Amino acid sequence: MGCLQSVACKARVRRENIVVYDVSASIEPGATAIEETSPIVLRYRTPYFRAAARVLMPPIPRRHTWVVGWIQACNHMEFYNIYSDLGMSSWELPDLREGRVKAISDSDGVSYPWYGNTTETVTLIGPTSKISRFSVSMNDNFYPSVTWAIPVSDSNVPLLTRIKRDQSFTTWLVAMNMTTKEKIILQTIKWRMQVDIEVDPMQLLGKRAKLVGRTQQEQPKILSRMEPIPPNALVKPNANDAQVLMWRPKRGLPLVVIPPK
Repeated sequence: MGCLQSVACKARVRRENIVVYDVSASIEPGATAIEETSPIVLRYRTPYFRAAARVLMPPIPRRHTWVVGWIQACNHMEFYNIYSDLGMSSWELPDLREGRVKAISDSDGVSYPWYGNTTETVTLIGPTSKISRFSVSMNDNFYPSVTWAIPVSDSNVPLLTRIKRDQSFTTWLVAMNMTTKEKIILQTIKWRMQVDIEVDPMQLLGKRAKLVGRTQQEQPKILSRMEPIPPNALVKPNANDAQVLMWRPKRGLPLVVIPPK
């Protein structure tokens, strides 16, 4: 009977024994910044999405390891770079675009299924005799390069006229038993980032691009319900490895410029 009170014999960790508080999710209030310093590419930097939470975990039984942290997936992606009336380049996630999956992992590519493994996760190795208190946080933004010239051309003549991007993500706070693979969803956040840049390629470098449309991003939504995690959000490939750059001309067949990894 003495074993009943030991950590090794305690019942498994349950959702009702985990306390989550001070959950925050926001996108910085600043506008997307445009950089025109290179004669080869335009760069832009969006505001950061940030999420954080404090967690109290109950004692962990012997021979069990729990990880608590953030998992993120991309649900929707439109990313078009328009080159006058000649066509457009488009970053695409083929499985998502064609409806074969509902989401694609946005892991760092190393820490699957987690978004990262520094501030994003905490690992608890049993047995632990007391409640564990900790914080987990993550951030994300876009900082890509877009060629001034058509990406399938040998010419360096600037022809870029518009950049349009609209991406949606779901971010989950999850407790996962790494021994049994049990998952407990603690929080679900939805967020979206939109970019619309107008470009006049006839202007001098440094004076070509301007932000149009919304200058402030829509703020994330912390859901009151727990949304399930699609299977593809937990495994390879991540969005960076799965995406493909296409050239879609006004006339002629589309070409793959950069294939998936």
